Amino acid sequence: MTFETWLAYAAAYTVLSLIPGPSVFMVLGQSLSRGMGAALFCILGDLLGGVVVMTASYIGIGVILATSSEAYQLLKWAGVAYMAWLGISQIVAAKRLVEDDFFDSSNAVPRAVSLRAGFLTGVLNPKAILFYVAFLAQFMNPAHPMAPQFLILMATSMMVVFIVLVGYALLASHARKKLNSVKARKQMGYGGGTLLLGGSALMATNR
Repeated sequence: MTFETWLAYAAAYTVLSLIPGPSVFMVLGQSLSRGMGAALFCILGDLLGGVVVMTASYIGIGVILATSSEAYQLLKWAGVAYMAWLGISQIVAAKRLVEDDFFDSSNAVPRAVSLRAGFLTGVLNPKAILFYVAFLAQFMNPAHPMAPQFLILMATSMMVVFIVLVGYALLASHARKKLNSVKARKQMGYGGGTLLLGGSALMATNR
């Protein structure tokens, strides 16, 4: 793989990552309703999920999904249902928010919940596996060892995704800090849950 090929991959992947998708909606929802800390753990989970998805693509699971419509649909709808459940749960939690909850830090959601949410959002997306199967092949030279090229591309992808998602999370966190009333936090909870439902709808409509 030449430097020019790597640069083209980084540029193309950055453009694709900037387009809002399920992971972006998840991070925005976490940042708006639970803060930057939760969003960072969500991003970490998404990156771990990305490693799993890219590795699965590399070893050929993407081929199985591409040839088995049943396996594809099963994974797709599991992801749709999970993200929808998160969105509904967030809206319900926002509706139940009261003054005491607002000032009681003991009600904070464990970081592991955000980590798991990010991971499952990244993993339960069959289109990502199919995308990597087709996309990575365009930048890998079969005349050279494939594993080192794959590791370089995977590391590049993780770096790009981290930067893009942190950028989205910072924007949402900045808006959140300016709204410190219970009413405002309720609205942010509703907004975050709606974003997650939007991400679920996006996954559902993608073929």
